[in-house]
Amino acid sequence: MNYDVIIVGAGPGGIFSAYELIKIKPQLKVAVFEAGNSLEKRKCPIDGKKIKSCIHCKSCGIMNGFGGAGAFSDGKYNITNQFGGTLHEYIGKKDAIDLMNYVDEINVSHGGEGTRLYSTANTAIKKMCLQNDLHLLDASVRHLGTDINYVVLENLYAELKDHVEFHFMTPVETVLKCEDDYEVITADGSYRCKKCIISAGRSGSKWMESVCRDLEIKTKSNRVDIGVRVELPAEVFSHLTDELYESKIVYRTKKFEDLVRTFCMNPRGVVVNENTNGIVTVNGHSYEDPKMHTENTNFALLVSKHFSEPFKDSNGYGESIARLSNMLGGGVIVQRFGDLIRGKRSTVSRIAQSYVVPTLAATPGDLSLVMPKRILDGIIEMIYALDKIAPGTANDDTLLYGVEVKFYNMEVEIDEHLETRHKGLFVIGDCSGVTHSLSHASASGVCVARYIAGKDL
Repeated sequence: MNYDVIIVGAGPGGIFSAYELIKIKPQLKVAVFEAGNSLEKRKCPIDGKKIKSCIHCKSCGIMNGFGGAGAFSDGKYNITNQFGGTLHEYIGKKDAIDLMNYVDEINVSHGGEGTRLYSTANTAIKKMCLQNDLHLLDASVRHLGTDINYVVLENLYAELKDHVEFHFMTPVETVLKCEDDYEVITADGSYRCKKCIISAGRSGSKWMESVCRDLEIKTKSNRVDIGVRVELPAEVFSHLTDELYESKIVYRTKKFEDLVRTFCMNPRGVVVNENTNGIVTVNGHSYEDPKMHTENTNFALLVSKHFSEPFKDSNGYGESIARLSNMLGGGVIVQRFGDLIRGKRSTVSRIAQSYVVPTLAATPGDLSLVMPKRILDGIIEMIYALDKIAPGTANDDTLLYGVEVKFYNMEVEIDEHLETRHKGLFVIGDCSGVTHSLSHASASGVCVARYIAGKDL
């Protein structure tokens, strides 16, 4: 079966590629092959109570399926070149911002009406951070919330399904370069296309490496982010979250000069389990609907680790730390900050007596037995630094969940059109190693679709 364009992966990059292609050239025959389920069939059985660990579903309901790994995220679209990826290094700073703003317009018109666009511009909080050796990164942030994000995806699928052929539960085994086109091979058969867009997401990282190896596309090592998720009373950070919603704050530690950053801030949100390749890690969500708000705010504190020769498996390093947490705690471990700094293991009774009621049923334990000392020292130092701008952050009852790991793909060699050395083969989204966020991944999809639509197929 032949197509004009085949898209591998129905995450943000794949969705916005398909959306833009049929908008500009509705006559194109476009197919999307996705390893997971359609949106309404996606569900993870891990509830933190009866089922705490991965039972190895045929397809992971959290990582795979329509909407990608971001389908059940907090739905934050950060419009900025300062973090979230390096797309601007390929297509230019202005074009990158313009594309992210365009993605924002599409989201708003497909169910995101009424959601708020926050901004760090001209805020006194930036000055307050600088006065305390903290650095607030610039961004505009559209917060859809986990609930509205799902609605937006539903509406996008409803618009696409009559114009694009979706093949769910159909993982692509390999992509072959033919003389004038490409062959996409699945267990159900082979399909040919003139142009192929690979948008396999973070969960497709190992598969992407094999494709690059087979097609002799150069890659280079990337990084892994390791840290914890902090949960505390919402009032502690309310002066930041009420104005900015999400504040990306970076701190350079005095001891090792490592960079520690806040990530994925969820005002009045919940802490949740996340399953990555069978490893249970921690994440956070928040909702637009006030009825689903909690008394707590949560955010990640992450330390980026870059590796040089001879070590090349940065993701394997992060996985080994997360597996150790799973080994000791049967899943995610939670510890009071006061217990951590006193060298005590948190217990069920200590957590029960805490003034911060955990929103995730995690196993009380000792994070110092899991986290590398250098990383944990940096996180503790960052908590004391944040306490200067948000007094109460370093309270004894502040909860730390571990481990939170952000995996990054090997960076694929692509040009300014996000095209590989093989003409007509594009790599976008997080599987490219170039984007690390919903907004950047979506923008990369629009970028490639416009380039393809401008060519004669």
